[in-house]
Amino acid sequence: MAKKQFKAESKRLLDLMIHSIYTNREIFLRELISNASDALDKRYYLSLTDDNQRVDKDKLKIQLEVDKDLRTITLVDTGIGMTSSELENNLGTIAKSGSLEFKKELDKAEKDIDIIGQFGVGFYSAFMIAKKIIVETKSATTGESYAWISSGEDGYTISPITKEDIGTKIILELKDDTDEDNYSEYLDSFTIQQLVTKYSDYVRYPITMMIESTQPKKDNPEESETIIEEKTLNSMIPLWKKNKKKVKAEEYNDFYKSKFMDWEDPQKVIHYNVEGNISYNALLFIPSKTPYNFYNADYEPGLQLYSKGVFIMDKAKDLLPDYFRFVKGLVDSDDLNLNISREILQQDRQMKTLASSIEKKIKSNLEEMLKKEREEYEKFFTNFGLTLKYGIYQDYGMHKDQLQDLILFKSSKEDKYVTLQEYVECMQEGQEFIYYACGDSIDAIKKLPQMERLQEKKYEVLFFLDDVDEFAINILQTYNDKKFKSVNQGDLGLDSEEEKKEKEEKAKENESLLNSMKDALSTKVKEVRISSRLKSHPVCLVSDEGISLEMEKVLAQAPMNQGIKASKILEINPNHDIFKTLQKLYEKNPDAVKNYADVLYNQALLIEGLPIEDPIEYANKVCEFMIEANK
Repeated sequence: MAKKQFKAESKRLLDLMIHSIYTNREIFLRELISNASDALDKRYYLSLTDDNQRVDKDKLKIQLEVDKDLRTITLVDTGIGMTSSELENNLGTIAKSGSLEFKKELDKAEKDIDIIGQFGVGFYSAFMIAKKIIVETKSATTGESYAWISSGEDGYTISPITKEDIGTKIILELKDDTDEDNYSEYLDSFTIQQLVTKYSDYVRYPITMMIESTQPKKDNPEESETIIEEKTLNSMIPLWKKNKKKVKAEEYNDFYKSKFMDWEDPQKVIHYNVEGNISYNALLFIPSKTPYNFYNADYEPGLQLYSKGVFIMDKAKDLLPDYFRFVKGLVDSDDLNLNISREILQQDRQMKTLASSIEKKIKSNLEEMLKKEREEYEKFFTNFGLTLKYGIYQDYGMHKDQLQDLILFKSSKEDKYVTLQEYVECMQEGQEFIYYACGDSIDAIKKLPQMERLQEKKYEVLFFLDDVDEFAINILQTYNDKKFKSVNQGDLGLDSEEEKKEKEEKAKENESLLNSMKDALSTKVKEVRISSRLKSHPVCLVSDEGISLEMEKVLAQAPMNQGIKASKILEINPNHDIFKTLQKLYEKNPDAVKNYADVLYNQALLIEGLPIEDPIEYANKVCEFMIEANK
């Protein structure tokens, strides 16, 4: 029979698809199995609607065969087969899908038939590894048998043949190996088994293959023999489509560890299904420990995506918001629109609806864990709380309302984790602010001079130990109408009216002394003032509104450090002996105050964990004061 040519647009598409659209050769087997699954669906449906086409469902299956000598991979299905015209329409014209036409007819009648091949190009992915493809098929509707043969872009032939069994047989003659391409790897039976497990494990029909293995002889266990037996390669029933009440914890754990390469059981399993505008099954996991590369640039978040039980994508990152990137798992939906390669999701309304639904489910499960399993939630937060805090800070605070009730902080109240809601509920009468303090450790924060007055009044203080904490809180600004207030920034609002008046009087009485110290420190501080937050310590540094001292430290470590500084204020304790010494010294020798001001400022820097500009000069001045004190 004369060779037919692909249409010009089909020829160009074939060339483009083989060299550009598909970036992963191994998916050829997924596509062929998906097409075979469609054919089996069609025949099964036909058997239900036509008494003359009755078929035993147990005989509906897909068989694979590898021949290393002939360099062929063969796939046989017992599906509906194709007529000559169907071969012409479905294989002769690229992007003409019989499955798509069939699905249109079923939309109003049957909704339980899975149709995978909706674009008609998946079959041609086999040309990535095959130099020649032979399709032998017998139609269940006409009984006709034909062979379709093609070597790719040069065209194809269709000719009648004799074939006994209904269904389709596809023979791939593999390309020769080159220095760059090893096509022979697909002739290894173990490789084929792996590909079936990876991509088609949950196809509803058995995928079988004759497997050779070595086993002990029954009559003589000390000797072995080679056994060749038919083995089913796929499980057929997805774990995520089972009734979760019938799934044991061990099954979830084993599935998670084998699927997502973890040594430990997941901390939490989220297994559910949704029916509605978009229907899907989801099996999600929260790891029990932070992955080793979780905060590295090479960590790839995302969920595995299945369509009707067929693996489509490994890391569908658009299904998860970045602040839930710790979630692992998979989603299986019948309703998603996929592009022709099935490797990239179309950004359509269905996709956004699916992502939104998954986000809500994850959040509701975290809220439930926080409410009912507090110890487990704190364990989770220790692992992944930083990600939630970044989520508040990212995107200009767009997600702060979704996340603010999920974050925890250790606090001065027994050093335990508290939520913002719990903090507000325990606020003392008349307390105006939600107080927080930043530091490298809880012990370091407790020793801060600025903590003394708050501890005296028994006000709870949140401990900010992560760099992102203060940035996130600045995005929140308030919680339940209560403003956040750093212990070393601005007015803490602790003074009574009488204390405010006394502070103003002392500031006025010592105005010239304070101004002299300010002049001595030149551009280092914005102001030197009387403090109302100090008890036993002589001085402390605080910042004006805006960039805080902690933010200055964080920004100084950034790769693009632009030298951003906090507006510093040196506060001095008017009830400390050092202040009385300064008063006396200023009366006798005003110029001598300059050295004292510089030493006190550097001490305050050290307390805050900020660098001293000239450590040698500071050390020398301390020595001078020690010598002077012993004269």
